[in-house]
Amino acid sequence: MKPTRIILILAVLTSSLMSQTQISNLRSQISDIKDPLIVVKKSKRTLELFDGTRLVKKYKMVLGFAPTGDKEVEGDGRTPEGEFYVFTKNAESRFHLSLGISYPAPDDAKRGLAKSLITAEEAEAIQKAIAEKGMPLQKTALGGEIYIHGGGIDNDWTDGCVALKDEEITELFNAVPVGTKVRILQ
Repeated sequence: MKPTRIILILAVLTSSLMSQTQISNLRSQISDIKDPLIVVKKSKRTLELFDGTRLVKKYKMVLGFAPTGDKEVEGDGRTPEGEFYVFTKNAESRFHLSLGISYPAPDDAKRGLAKSLITAEEAEAIQKAIAEKGMPLQKTALGGEIYIHGGGIDNDWTDGCVALKDEEITELFNAVPVGTKVRILQ
C-alpha cells in the first residue's frame, strides 16, 4: 500500500474516532448539567444552553410569525422578551415535546393592567403564580401558552413560541428540569 493512501486512511479513522469522542463528551456535558440556563437570542435565532456561566450547546431556532419586538397581546405572533422559567414539561405536545415558559411575567401583568388589557384579579393571579414558581394564567388578552418545542426550523412559523428540530428539543427536554431559568433577548 502506498504511504499516501495509508496516511489518508489513518486521517479518516482518527477523524471518525475524534468525532465519536466529541459526541460522547457532549452527551455527558448535557446530561450532567447542574445549574441550567436557557438563553434565547431572537435576533440571532439561537438558543443557548448553559451550565452556570459555561456554554454547553448552541441550537438554531425559529420564532413566531412576527418575530420583531416583545409580545404584547394574544395573537400578535411575537415571542416575549424577559426573564422566565420552565413551568412544565409536556411529553405529549403536538410539536413533539415542549417546555412551558412562564409568560406572562409580572412586568407583563403590570403593563396589561395599566392598559386595561387584563383585570386586577388577572394581574394578581399572574403575580401569585410567578411568586410560587407555578403556571401563570395562560388565557388572557396578554396571550400565553408560550413554549420551546419541536416542529422544525425552516422559517418563523409559530404563534410566538420558540421552535427547534425535534431531535434537539428531545436533547434539551431531557437535559433541563422544571424551574430552569429562561432568558429571552431581542
